[in-house]
Amino acid sequence: MNLLKKFAPGILLCLAIAIPSWLLGQLLPVIGGPVFAILAGMALTLLLKNKKPLQGGITFTSKKILQAAVVFLGFGMNLTDILAKGQQSLPIILSTIATSLIVSFLLYKLLKTPAKTSTLIGVGSSICGGSAIAATAPVIGADDEEVAQSISVIFLFNVLAALIFPALGGLLGLSNEGFGLFAGTAVNDTSSVTAAATAWDGIHGSNTLETAAIVKMTRTLAIIPITLVLAVWRAWKEKEKAAEARSSFSLKKIFPFFVLFFLLASVATTVFHLPGTVTGPLKELSKFLIVMAMAAIGLNTNIVKLVKTGGKPIFMGFCCWAAISVVSLLMQYILGIW
Repeated sequence: MNLLKKFAPGILLCLAIAIPSWLLGQLLPVIGGPVFAILAGMALTLLLKNKKPLQGGITFTSKKILQAAVVFLGFGMNLTDILAKGQQSLPIILSTIATSLIVSFLLYKLLKTPAKTSTLIGVGSSICGGSAIAATAPVIGADDEEVAQSISVIFLFNVLAALIFPALGGLLGLSNEGFGLFAGTAVNDTSSVTAAATAWDGIHGSNTLETAAIVKMTRTLAIIPITLVLAVWRAWKEKEKAAEARSSFSLKKIFPFFVLFFLLASVATTVFHLPGTVTGPLKELSKFLIVMAMAAIGLNTNIVKLVKTGGKPIFMGFCCWAAISVVSLLMQYILGIW
């Protein structure tokens, strides 16, 4: 009963924010439920005079429910099918991922931006936007304000890409296949990839949506190695700190075991060929839980501070986005696709 009293009010508040945010995200997929949930949470937290009775449930949602969402995300990834369909795009995907991570690291050094925010923007830009940030944040120990800032930056350039890329692709003379590759590798979030490809299809009477979606799913697979590498790196750094302070080190306390469960879910989907009737609802549950977790993150975020410190992260997001776009087109030219 004590646990219920501690967690239930905050969890129910996050759920209450998540439901309308999810529905709005369905109506406006280019923005998406997570962004609506973060904005609603940030607005509501300005009105709450006493958040203490809610804090336990809010924290539980932003941490544990977010991790559960990532695990369920793994059920939507049949590794064999995705790689079989998307192997043609692998050179472009690897090039754009490497580009984003390098650009974010260099700007982190030059601009002195917070390390965790830089990592989240680099990973979010290079892999799959909000889902990648959701998977990476618990691994590196990012706080809710860092997650909210990174999601906001990614959202800004998602919308710009969905609006600009169809016209840009036409001006550049991209083929239908070329635009599918461009959208799948240079747009951050799945909903924005879908929006950009749908707009292109409406203009050109083609069917690039399937190509763009396959490329995007292949790109999403990078969540697995990147989160595992970051987990090992963090464990190594924490072990070093413990040695310097002559204190005990516990791998169990810091290692993100939810990443392993995410990997097991992907493997189970692949090995047992789980049908869409099983994986489909689990994927939707994952998306809803991410929206719910973003509501909690919004409730824990100071919007005034977020705006004041937003200049450098936005510039970093722009540089990652621009660099990925150029490299995607350059690789198509080199490979003879464009």
